[in-house]
Amino acid sequence: MRTVLALDLKDDPALIAEYEQHHQRIWPEIAAHLRRQGVTGMEIHRLGTRMVMVMVMETDDAVFDAAAMAAASERDPKVQAWEALMWRFQAATPWTPAGEKWVPMTRIFDLSAQEDGKD
Repeated sequence: MRTVLALDLKDDPALIAEYEQHHQRIWPEIAAHLRRQGVTGMEIHRLGTRMVMVMVMETDDAVFDAAAMAAASERDPKVQAWEALMWRFQAATPWTPAGEKWVPMTRIFDLSAQEDGKD
């Protein structure tokens, strides 16, 4: 399954540069945690000076369970330390419910769902 999520970054070039540096090589424990939860791929994108970020997450439906991942994340001190560090750089979007960070985006177009158009 593919999930697309959004989050803002704080509007501070130094913080953005530091955030990107942290993502050049995330902590090995964080990568291992994601894989254990059934996350098979993850990308984070940023556009120029826009502070909104988009995360595309691929998961194995046979393994991934969002609630189980959230619970495992809460119990893991290393994940909690990573999340606290990342929150220094991140900000909730105007549409983010209180107490949440990454929020799902709504897909409005899928080319694979379109008819071929050939006559």
